[in-house]
Amino acid sequence: MMKLKDVYPLYLNNKAVQPNTDLAVTDKFTGEVAFRTALATPDVIDEAIAGAVRAAEPMAKLASYEKRDVLDHCVKRFAERKDELAYALCVEAGKPIADSEGEVGRLIDTFRIAAEEATRNYGEVQPLDISPRAKGYMGMWKRVPIGPCSFISPFNFPLNLAAHKIAPAIAMGCPFVMKPASLTPLGAIIMGEVLAECDVLPEGAFSILPASRDGADLFTTDERLKLLSFTGSPDVGWALKAKSGKKKVVLELGGNAAVVVDKDADLEHALARIIFGGYYQSGQSCIHVQRVIIHAEIYDHFRDMLAAKVKALKSGDPKNRDTFIGPMISAKEAQRLKTWIDAAVAGGATLLAGGGCDGNMLEATLLEGCKRDMDVYTEEAFGPVVILSKFTDWDTAMDEVNDSKFGLQAGLFTSDIQKVLGAWDVLDVGGIVVNDVSSYRVDNMPYGGVKDSGLGREGIRFAMEDMSEIRNMVIRRS
Repeated sequence: MMKLKDVYPLYLNNKAVQPNTDLAVTDKFTGEVAFRTALATPDVIDEAIAGAVRAAEPMAKLASYEKRDVLDHCVKRFAERKDELAYALCVEAGKPIADSEGEVGRLIDTFRIAAEEATRNYGEVQPLDISPRAKGYMGMWKRVPIGPCSFISPFNFPLNLAAHKIAPAIAMGCPFVMKPASLTPLGAIIMGEVLAECDVLPEGAFSILPASRDGADLFTTDERLKLLSFTGSPDVGWALKAKSGKKKVVLELGGNAAVVVDKDADLEHALARIIFGGYYQSGQSCIHVQRVIIHAEIYDHFRDMLAAKVKALKSGDPKNRDTFIGPMISAKEAQRLKTWIDAAVAGGATLLAGGGCDGNMLEATLLEGCKRDMDVYTEEAFGPVVILSKFTDWDTAMDEVNDSKFGLQAGLFTSDIQKVLGAWDVLDVGGIVVNDVSSYRVDNMPYGGVKDSGLGREGIRFAMEDMSEIRNMVIRRS
């Protein structure tokens, strides 16, 4: 069995630093301390921001091939350390080992995409002679790095969601300071260890700083930082935006995603994908399938098949390869969701599967008959809970998808292209996925939400746009 180190550093201005061992990180299945790492104080964060400011000009001057080479180095080293990364993720996040290995694969993909995009930072030549006064003038613009960036990443995908900030920043030429989630900091620390091997990066190009929420205010408020990119809960994200000042803000927040299953859908395929989308990594994903809206003609049959599959899911130690449902991130979060489930049942919903809770192990749960004012319908469950409803009219189903304060992604299982195109027009979400679940994502696509689900888009090329500014030039030719 692989073993983690007892102590890990933080990374300050490209260098490993061990000012303390104040952050204890637990194995989420056993509850025991798995390792300790340094916790950044406000003075350390301030020093890191000052380093990022000093690094802004030399970072901007890196050649495209130099940025590409840094990212290619990361791809190589992550592939070499894939077993270590997966095991660390399994321990600190409680993510089943097979899913942890999948996330390491996505981490590598994300850096590989960024390596390609590092040499594709294009601009445009623009004709300006649209009237007599502009005759003889031409314009052109290019994208330049926005400058020092602040990144705050979440606990649920501590490798790939950190990668979606770090990799485009390097590709664009932006220095950054990152605060990984205190519950799962190790993935980002290992990324810092790999980046520290790249001598071409100027001092201050990156800092990886686990920090307490109380001590981390500078990540949001410091005016030297030109962009804040936050992934996490809506309440925290919008509060950070309110105090972020003049900097650009990108928010990737929560959701209670809906999936529609029409009567012409491939039901076996839809069943398998909804099991994945609803219960993968214990539902701790902002695009996890929370609401399933099923055509009335197939409702009973599909519900019964789904309930049987949910009851058969294996829960337990995430280090075991046959485990599908591992622990939630904490007993507190599991109890929160257990309370919502119990309230739904007390309010008239029917429990089709699951509902039990032991510490941070919440059973895979399936409900029907939930009212639209219940927490399991209106809020983000962020756990292994799926609720079912039925429809007879497609437009009514679209209205139900939109009946949410969130708008991240939605899934549609149908063979009718006219319904698909109509849904693309009317669904108030950041993206729709046809004949798959809302939780499907490829790491080069534009990804993000509307309404309470956030601002801006991730996906390497789109993140690079947020991490840059357009600089225009006008030339008088005659």
